[in-house]
Amino acid sequence: MFQSAARSMSRSYYQSSKSGKNGEFPILEPVASQSWKYRIIAPMGILVFLGPVLYLHYNDEKRAIKLGSNKGSVISTNRPAIGGKFRLINTENHLVTESDLRGNWVLMYFGYSSSPDICPTEVQKMAQVIKILDLEHQLKVTPVFITIDPQRDSPSQLQVYLKEFDPRILGLTGSISAIRDVAHLYRVFFKKVEEESEDDYLVESSNNMYFLDQNMDTVKYFGTEYNATQLANGIVSEIKKAST
Repeated sequence: MFQSAARSMSRSYYQSSKSGKNGEFPILEPVASQSWKYRIIAPMGILVFLGPVLYLHYNDEKRAIKLGSNKGSVISTNRPAIGGKFRLINTENHLVTESDLRGNWVLMYFGYSSSPDICPTEVQKMAQVIKILDLEHQLKVTPVFITIDPQRDSPSQLQVYLKEFDPRILGLTGSISAIRDVAHLYRVFFKKVEEESEDDYLVESSNNMYFLDQNMDTVKYFGTEYNATQLANGIVSEIKKAST
């Protein structure tokens, strides 16, 4: 019994690492001497696998614009993470690209004409900002409204809608894929909600305004918490920075 117990203990403490030759006893290596290898190699394997994943996630977090973005402060963007080339149609059915807007300071907003509350409020704010900049600071900024609902916002529909706020607002629409692409470039979130029928639905979206410099690079974006005066002051500050 004692010998059996001893053999059992020996097996639990030793394992064979090489088979014996010519009837010799096998060379035995303590299990404890190998366990440190697993304690080191396993965590290293996990780090090698997770490292790239964590790096990509970190960079995505830096680039992302969160829904609403109501943090009470103007946030600098990391160029060229926000913005890019696009091909859209204006209210006169003419092609407009980002190149057509170069040379102008641009205030850009993504919305849709069927919005019952937030979009009308933000477009009205945009119109007020343009007037403040023009009358009080003698600054010309081009206001641009890009629809996120191209199925209902035709060029003629946008023209009628935007004229109620300020005829200077440039309305842009396009195919579903073109709108999806430009929204992706500007990190704009949107999706249909409360869809009653093909033509009766709401669109949930982020509601930031983007301020772009004369090279069409995004300088700042502003959340809905800014009123017209605050937003105009933020734009004036950025233009002054660029001229010094």
